[in-house]
Amino acid sequence: MTDLSRYERQLKEAGLRLTGPRRLILRILTESGDHPDAAEIVQRATARGTRLSLATVYRTMKVLEETGTVERHAFQGGPARFEKADRAHHDHLIDLDTGDVVEFTSPRIEELQRAIAEELGYEIVDHRLELYGRKIRCE
Repeated sequence: MTDLSRYERQLKEAGLRLTGPRRLILRILTESGDHPDAAEIVQRATARGTRLSLATVYRTMKVLEETGTVERHAFQGGPARFEKADRAHHDHLIDLDTGDVVEFTSPRIEELQRAIAEELGYEIVDHRLELYGRKIRCE
């Protein structure tokens, strides 16, 4: 099943009609390789010649988040951003100067988190790691 058809099924199961604007939101999400916020989704729709309301985007994203189809990220100091939820686990580094979100994975970090939790008597069932930084300028 494609991401697009999965998103469509989730909306139908939530009782929402698959309107033209909602289909466009789903296409934008399917094609994006980044973490767009609601305003960026509206801008991408406008670039395709279609007007979308922020309210439509927010309602659609809320349903997709509630059904586990997308993940919402509230990175410090910025608007909520969205990404597909079916991707392999990864962490995020947020560039404070540009707002870029860099995805990364690190087996060492994962093992360290597991070991710390175990030392404290816990088993990790879920986690998110967000790092905030600025590029190092070489002179």
